[in-house]
Amino acid sequence: MVGGSPGGTHPTSPRERQRGIVMVAASAVLWSTAGLFVRLATLDTATLVMWRSLFAALTLGGLALARGGPARLWAVRRSGGTGLLFIGTSVVSSIAYVLSLRLTTVANVMTVYAALPFVATAIAFVWIRERISRRFLVAGGLGAGGIIAMAGASTGAGDLAGIGAAVVMTAGFAVQLVAIRRYGRVDVMALNACAAATCVPLMVPFASMALPSPVQLVACACYGAITTGFAYVLALEGGRRVPPGEVGFISMLDVVLGPLWVWLAFGERPGAMVITGGAVVLGSVAWYLWSSDKAASAGA
Repeated sequence: MVGGSPGGTHPTSPRERQRGIVMVAASAVLWSTAGLFVRLATLDTATLVMWRSLFAALTLGGLALARGGPARLWAVRRSGGTGLLFIGTSVVSSIAYVLSLRLTTVANVMTVYAALPFVATAIAFVWIRERISRRFLVAGGLGAGGIIAMAGASTGAGDLAGIGAAVVMTAGFAVQLVAIRRYGRVDVMALNACAAATCVPLMVPFASMALPSPVQLVACACYGAITTGFAYVLALEGGRRVPPGEVGFISMLDVVLGPLWVWLAFGERPGAMVITGGAVVLGSVAWYLWSSDKAASAGA
């Protein structure tokens, strides 16, 4: 799941921009494997979250230590209420993400997540009074229609619960994005490492203490280390080299590839209405980002 970097300047070098595009695209491809590893692990939600969070904490914590030493992790204590908000929403989003993937199809989850730009913009309007354009209202309405159409095609209570969990996950990520804008630069890598570490003891009372099979353990390790850890670092570094609008376009790879992997590996084929709803959401996001970039270029 790709997000813009919390700072940095865009380079003038075409080579640096190309490197950034490759990094963001690679992060989107890695993030798109989340559903694949969840299906491969075949663990209950609490156990999967516990093991995934352990590997994510080790990966992100290790990377933070390698880049800034112990002081970088200790500095999280000075983040105050902002840090607590970020960690809290990250914990909730991580649990809701796994829960949504366990309850409904990856295509349904990715369709909801594709609406992240709209959710973040709406939260920013309420929280920090950012202006909402007519483009947002039109695109957001279309996106909401696509999600409603997809939800209407759900086959049971499990699907609806999974879609609800995906909405919670998306809202949580949106709050994190707006918090970064509201409170300025924060060490997102260190905070995410702390959030992952927090998930582990929270899940222990509900998780199975039996050691997973080698295949399950590898799936959890890949989910935590690759899908969460390395993908995040690539997104952060690439986002410093590429304008946010382009990051938004490239991140759509995640939404498209996620359902594709589980379709190829497990035969989880999305229905016609899900494909239609997903296409509407993706199309509305693409139009919104393209028109926003065009308007920004015209005003420059």
